[in-house]
Amino acid sequence: MKLVLALVVCIFGSVIASTDKVDWTNVPPLHVDPKLPYHPRMNLDGPTGRITNGQVAAEKQFPYQVGLRLYISGGAAWCGGSLISDRWVLTAAHCTDSLTTGVDVYLGAWDRTDATEKNQQIIFVSAKNVIVHEDWVSSTITNDISLIKLPVPIEFNEYIQPIALPKKAASYDSYVNEAVIASGWGKISDSATSATDILRWIEVPVLSNTACNRWFLGSVKSTNICIKTTGGTSTCNGDSGGPLVYNDGESTVLVGATSFGIALGCEVGWPGVFTRITSYLDWIEEKTGVAYY
Repeated sequence: MKLVLALVVCIFGSVIASTDKVDWTNVPPLHVDPKLPYHPRMNLDGPTGRITNGQVAAEKQFPYQVGLRLYISGGAAWCGGSLISDRWVLTAAHCTDSLTTGVDVYLGAWDRTDATEKNQQIIFVSAKNVIVHEDWVSSTITNDISLIKLPVPIEFNEYIQPIALPKKAASYDSYVNEAVIASGWGKISDSATSATDILRWIEVPVLSNTACNRWFLGSVKSTNICIKTTGGTSTCNGDSGGPLVYNDGESTVLVGATSFGIALGCEVGWPGVFTRITSYLDWIEEKTGVAYY
């Protein structure tokens, strides 16, 4: 597993993370390269998650959006996540499987670099309070899901709200051709060298797993959900683990967590691949008690 690392100096000792100014050039987006069969047309770029050709989010538009500053060997890295209750954050396994001390959890943020935002909360969570899926396989990016338990219950407000999970009865929904929304702070173009400061989002249709696998040569499993990226509108480096949500006209639910894409670039039209949340509803309930019926 290859991690993009940079040296940072961090001091812990309390639940609330330090508000000292962060050198964001030293907090690169996390990525890994899965071990998949070589094909001359492709070079898979492990879990990815930038918002390319997207729109700037309004403040409070995505109150469930979480940012994660991960402390790993030699430095720090950045991922996204989703707040699913007052104690739990859902993200990707590849984001949290190499933690040293733990992770800073950003809640209520719009400009992730502005620690003075009045509604932004930064909470340090020890690595011992992170649950990586027991069957996570990094080489094939299988079961790419993990959970972060916050040290204290979060008080909700208009900037910080949980996202609902799909109801158990909807666990067989494929969402094919439905419009879904991905959000995050990832890179905004293939030419960008770092993640963006301001939260952004895209709206794209869901692609069937059968069609998605024509691009990824069987690497997409039933536990994945894919999006079409026509016109270079996509997710990629910078927000692995971030949310993919669906609104059925009555409620908005979390249907995916950003997992992987293609190293050739996120504007080249290849599908984006996410962890399919409906495949893990029982696991999430077992670990957190969070479920919808």
